[in-house]
Amino acid sequence: MSDIIQQEDQFGSGVYGKRNMAIVRGEGTTVWDENSRPYLDCATGIGVANVGHCHPQVVAAITAQASQLITCQEMFYNDQRAQFQARLAAVLPGDLNRVYLCNSGTEAVEAAIKFARLSTGRPGIVAAMRGFHGRTLGALSATHNKKYRQPFEPLVSRFSHVPFGNIEQLDEAITEETAALILEIVQGEGGVRLAEPAFFHEASRLCHERGALLIIDEVQTGYGRTGKLFACEHYNLVPDLICLGKAMAGGLPMGAVGIGPRVQNLAPGLHGSTFGGNPLLCAAGTAILDIFQQTDLATRAAALGEQFRQQVEALSLPLVREVRGLGLMIGIELRQRAMPFVQALMEEGIIALTAGSTVIRLLPPLTITADELDRVVAALAHVLTTEKRNAAHEPSLA
Repeated sequence: MSDIIQQEDQFGSGVYGKRNMAIVRGEGTTVWDENSRPYLDCATGIGVANVGHCHPQVVAAITAQASQLITCQEMFYNDQRAQFQARLAAVLPGDLNRVYLCNSGTEAVEAAIKFARLSTGRPGIVAAMRGFHGRTLGALSATHNKKYRQPFEPLVSRFSHVPFGNIEQLDEAITEETAALILEIVQGEGGVRLAEPAFFHEASRLCHERGALLIIDEVQTGYGRTGKLFACEHYNLVPDLICLGKAMAGGLPMGAVGIGPRVQNLAPGLHGSTFGGNPLLCAAGTAILDIFQQTDLATRAAALGEQFRQQVEALSLPLVREVRGLGLMIGIELRQRAMPFVQALMEEGIIALTAGSTVIRLLPPLTITADELDRVVAALAHVLTTEKRNAAHEPSLA
């Protein structure tokens, strides 16, 4: 056992399921372990390194800002924050033109829930079955999976869940007591699952008709992952609140809520964050938006993702039940547990994730090449046609 692994096992909290590998360096689509073995990273820190690891423009922005000013709480104005908020507001869908900055996706969800209750004066939050929105108590209350919920019950009251994609039950759930409906466009942790466009259009109509707000959680789907800068753009959907995180700052911890005109009553002192709007993170966030402006990574992700799914489907592997996703957010549902095959992929030099017990989830950098994706296809073909592996269990890290 290496010193790194031994120290983390000894001094870490114990709440993370660990794989027996210590990553010490990353560049582009590749990470290296402590023994200098390279791996093609199709996990990207659970959808964080969308522009690749240690992108030179992000590194340069962080380095320059670190020597200028690292922290500045939002009680003061700041040049980097002002620039980043303006840039982000300019690319958000529709009329979402205000931004609340925080430190993570789950904090963004917490803020959106609070803003919705404050704005409408209503208590109810409707979410989708199989949805995942985070692990803090409010976000966990919107999350459906009982394995995350049960150890911490009772959770926040007045949350309910409807089947993802079921318009009839959604119609019944949204009432005069509903503050907001929160949905993912693609359910990541829930198995990389999609719903029909009609479901989202009806969700928007019902919210507007009944005075509820529509919250779209784009923590994992945002920043080009699905083939659009934001996944809701696939359906011309403009929410009232959009939750962002993960890929915003190139690997640094950042989250945000984009805020539309139907959100009212926000005033000083009602919410806040010590590190939200940190100038170092804002500089990194601006560099990320620069990269997306200079290189059309979203369009590239759409083309490569479709090509990849077709290649995997063409293998006609008996173990594969379905291949689904949008862009480079890919789920391969198997007929047995996925973790043994994820472990086998790691032996082949490919890092992947699970999404539930039977789905291999791939979230590669949007900079991945066609040749590198061919390597992933070949590795999948090899491990999924190998003799049946013993079931294994690793707690999900997403």
